[in-house]
Amino acid sequence: MATLFTRIVRGEIPSYKCAENNEFYAFLDINPIKRGHTLVVPKREVDYFFDLDDDEIGRMQVFAKQVAQAIREAFPCRKVAQAVIGLEVDHAHIHLVPIDREDELRQHTTFTPEEFKATANAINTIFEKNKA
Repeated sequence: MATLFTRIVRGEIPSYKCAENNEFYAFLDINPIKRGHTLVVPKREVDYFFDLDDDEIGRMQVFAKQVAQAIREAFPCRKVAQAVIGLEVDHAHIHLVPIDREDELRQHTTFTPEEFKATANAINTIFEKNKA
């Protein structure tokens, strides 16, 4: 059975897409820590981040870097934190969270569907502009 994230990548479950290429997909976390909290996943279903081959990890990190740059431009912050936790969904993924202080990583917030859509559009617009 396909993972939740595979179903999102396939478009079977709606998501707030921030960026995409032929190998990876970035979308907003629906339980965000902060506005702009984005997940980066490989389109290929792999349970554990470190089960990806070395070259794929490298390409995923470069894609995540491009998404992080778009997040930082869309939502100015000191840094974009990266976390690879991987227990909540059995599909490799990277969390990208814009932060100004580390304690911001300890709380979650909620947004309306309109706020999610505006957030995803802001990141995607910059991502697409930067890759051109």
